Amino acid sequence: MSLGKNIQYLRKQKKITQEQLAEMMSVSRQTISRWEADEIVPELNKLVALSDMFSCKLDALIKEDMAACDEIYSDIIIRHVDGFRMARYVMVTPNPEDDVNAYMDQWATRSGLLEVQQNVMKIGWDFPFVSQELQNRFGLRGYVSAYILPRGFETDCPGVEYANQEAADYAVITVYNPFVAAFERIPNAYKRILEYLQANGFREKTRENVLSCFEHVYEKNGITCMDVYIHVDSVSKADSFTTFS
Repeated sequence: MSLGKNIQYLRKQKKITQEQLAEMMSVSRQTISRWEADEIVPELNKLVALSDMFSCKLDALIKEDMAACDEIYSDIIIRHVDGFRMARYVMVTPNPEDDVNAYMDQWATRSGLLEVQQNVMKIGWDFPFVSQELQNRFGLRGYVSAYILPRGFETDCPGVEYANQEAADYAVITVYNPFVAAFERIPNAYKRILEYLQANGFREKTRENVLSCFEHVYEKNGITCMDVYIHVDSVSKADSFTTFS
C-alpha cells in the first residue's frame, strides 16, 4: 500500500494536474509532489479533504491499493444507446439469474431468434419488487433477462413480454471475470460508476421507457466480461462517446 500512489492514481483518474490539485488543497505543487512520492504525509484535515474530493473513504485512501482495481475494472465511459425492442421475462427464485437466463435461452431457440442472428445481445437487471419477507423468509430474489431483438424480427412465440427502450445515455464500466467474486466485484462496479458520476457532475436519471441500469455478460479473448450500465442525465461532460451495438 502507498498513500502517495493512491493520491496520484485518484488525481489522474479525475484528470487534474498537480498544480490544479495544489490549488484545490491550498498547498504548493511541490507539496503535492512530495505527497505522491511518500516523502511527507498530508495532515489529517488534508486527508479528509482529499477523500471528500475524490469521493472515497478515508480508510480506503490510506490502506488500500486503489491502482490494483485496474486489473478488474475498465475506465468508465459515457455511451449512447440507440433505441431498441426487447423480449423479456422475470423470475423470482433463490437463484433467479441462472433460472431466468436458462428460460430465455430456451425461448430464443423456440422463437427462431437464434436462427436469425447467432450473437443476439442479452441483458439483465435486478427485479426490485420482491418483499423483504420473501427475501428473508424464503431467500427469494428477482431478476429480469431480456434479448435485444434485431430490427424486423417477428415471432408469435409466447412466454415473454415485449417492450421498447428509447435512446438514452449511460455510464458504462466493464468488469473482468465478474463471477470470481460476484458479490464483491459486481456491486463495486456500480459503486465506482456512482462515485464517478458524483465526482464529474453527472446525475442518475429516471425516465419512462428507459432502463435505469442493466448488465451485459459476454466472452472476449477467453475472458468473461460484464458491462454495467447506469442511465445518466447528459453526455455534455463525456470523456468518450460510443454507440451501442
